[in-house]
Amino acid sequence: MGDIGCYTLGSAAPLTAIDAVVCMGASIGMTHGYTKIRPEEAKRTVAVIGDSTFMHSGMTGLVNVVYNKGISTVLVLDNAITGMTGHQQNPTTGMTLKQQPTYPIRIEDFARGIGIERVRVVDPMDMAGVEAALREELEAQEPSVIIVRRPCMLLKYVKPKPAYKVDTAKCTGCKACMKIGCPAISIKDKKSVVDGTICVGCGLCAQMCRFGALLEGGEKA
Repeated sequence: MGDIGCYTLGSAAPLTAIDAVVCMGASIGMTHGYTKIRPEEAKRTVAVIGDSTFMHSGMTGLVNVVYNKGISTVLVLDNAITGMTGHQQNPTTGMTLKQQPTYPIRIEDFARGIGIERVRVVDPMDMAGVEAALREELEAQEPSVIIVRRPCMLLKYVKPKPAYKVDTAKCTGCKACMKIGCPAISIKDKKSVVDGTICVGCGLCAQMCRFGALLEGGEKA
């Protein structure tokens, strides 16, 4: 179940990872209702919501999950900003809209405060770690919150790493690296190509490649 934010784009190919989107903050409520009616589907259903949307209207849904003894798994994508509408501050960032320091609300503290015992924070750049966390929490017969935390790459203080490059001798053209939907990766002459002017060096493509064809440290054009 998806929500309103950058991650809504995950409904499109090649990810096709979101099946339902209604309105801002609805993902948690939809997941709770669905898994209440179809508890057998709880092990394969996740609510996906961003940090700012969670602050806006996702918190009440999570309270409802606890209050009504739900077993939903909630994935909060915390990129330290309100990304979709122009990088505005939100209650998790520690700054007001007027750029004044304020108390930052920690999503994990809120989740534990309302009674959720299964709360964990993972790095989205660790694909194996994220998958392991998801599989473990989906098996739990109680509500759980996974906070996927890393600042948005478009923030001024976040510095990109050197672009990746392709070892054409190792690349088989299997297109596994294309499955993450990265705009920096394309196929040319049946081989993967990385656009150094777009690549931020996150390394997700290298984690997808089984042949070691994507190497870190390529030069930006």
